[in-house]
Amino acid sequence: RTRTEMRRMLDLTGDGQGVFKFLRGGYGCGKTFSARLTIADALDANYAASFVVVSDNDLHFHKFDELYRKVVGSLATSACPRGALGDILDRWVAKIEETLIQNGADPDAADFDAKVAVSIRDQVQAATSGVAPADFARVVEAIFTCKQNGKLTDAAALVSWLSGSRNVSGSAKQAAGIRGEIGSADAMAYLHGILAVVKAAGYKGLVLVIDEAETILKMRKDVRGKSLNGIRQIIDDAPSYPGLLWVFTGTPEFFDTRRGVGGLEPLDARVHFSRVGTFASPRQAQLELQPFNAAGLREVAMKLRALYPATDRTRLEEKASDRFVGQLVDQMTSAFGGDVGVVPRQFLRKFVEILDLIEENEDFNPGKELGMDRSLLNETEVRLADRMPPYDREPDEDTGYEAVPVTW
Repeated sequence: RTRTEMRRMLDLTGDGQGVFKFLRGGYGCGKTFSARLTIADALDANYAASFVVVSDNDLHFHKFDELYRKVVGSLATSACPRGALGDILDRWVAKIEETLIQNGADPDAADFDAKVAVSIRDQVQAATSGVAPADFARVVEAIFTCKQNGKLTDAAALVSWLSGSRNVSGSAKQAAGIRGEIGSADAMAYLHGILAVVKAAGYKGLVLVIDEAETILKMRKDVRGKSLNGIRQIIDDAPSYPGLLWVFTGTPEFFDTRRGVGGLEPLDARVHFSRVGTFASPRQAQLELQPFNAAGLREVAMKLRALYPATDRTRLEEKASDRFVGQLVDQMTSAFGGDVGVVPRQFLRKFVEILDLIEENEDFNPGKELGMDRSLLNETEVRLADRMPPYDREPDEDTGYEAVPVTW
């Protein structure tokens, strides 16, 4: 169901729409997996894509230059799994050259490179309706010129500059006639240029995944508010980026509480999640992922046991019996108050470890060794195991994890 909806979003993107989707689900329910699966489907269908994980240290959504640097630096295509901007530019320039030759231009003529440079400027202008800054076309043209003149180091430096790098030499920037770096005020305009080049290079569109948006909840109150407003700006502007799909992942706490999306009414109004009875349409802004349940954990454990390369399968199935699997599921889920969605990774890691110990030690009896190893848990999982909210409330904060009332 999730994959079908995300493929529908890809189809909308391929048809030239600018769209967004929020993947909603608790810890461990598969948000990151679903987002990466969307990336895989996009690459297979000839889209360019980028996968970025939100960090409290270097990605604040109100600083669009940080966001730009992350998404462009992580660009991938089916031909280039990371840092694909240079390859995308080469493919675009090759198409320009091919078109000129088909229209009668002589590739060996002295003015051929000049014609390519003019086409670069014209195509950027036409594809972005003039939204992309003048420096964008100027840098792309300079990258082409540097390569034609054998100045590959300068060309690579300018690709880095166009990817948002702040560590580009002054000589390389001088060669392109530019100064400084891409700032927050211009970053989203440069993204228009990147999108235009991606499509001009022959790709259907661009998919940008922003994973773990709930990390925003850890940020200072002022930064958190600005970041949430930055997301609002992104989705408001989404239609003006034809062929671009934004995918955000986040927990219910991120979406439903006043600390998160629920605390910014304009954003909540745009992406609010609703049900009619027990039914929720996957076509609304938030697509809800269903968490694992105990039956699912048992089923996966049985499949793992069947796949395990045991030297003595009878002994393995006697010691890791169906009854034992049920006890292990019950024990690990009870540590989280029955919230099975939190524990799949920890459960499966523990179960494989038990299968290994059975294989390696004839006298190992897993039924006597059950225990919750808290060292396997990350910080958030420990808090959930202790029945605590995932993040601390700030001392001066009068609103936190209270759910926003549903008006439907």
